[in-house]
Amino acid sequence: MENDKEKNTAEFYERLKVELDNSNTWPAEYLYKFIVPSVDDNVERVQKAFDSMGAVIKTTKSKTGKFTSVSVDVTMNSADEVISKYKEVSTIEGIVSL
Repeated sequence: MENDKEKNTAEFYERLKVELDNSNTWPAEYLYKFIVPSVDDNVERVQKAFDSMGAVIKTTKSKTGKFTSVSVDVTMNSADEVISKYKEVSTIEGIVSL
């Protein structure tokens, strides 16, 4: 079961790389959107992942305060760099990439 999940994840990132390369001329502005549970240091961890990159980060808490949406507008140099950031933040428990 775990191998299927890893295979599907790898296939997803391969498709994403092709789509990113077809729709962008690098370097390019890229907008990441995430939803994270508003607990511990989740928002801070997303922000740290983009530290020193000149990113514009906006956060909005849900009405109940249980979740926070994080939008990150940043210049990326390649599709591989975009995917690398997705993988980096995927370790945050409960994060959803939109």
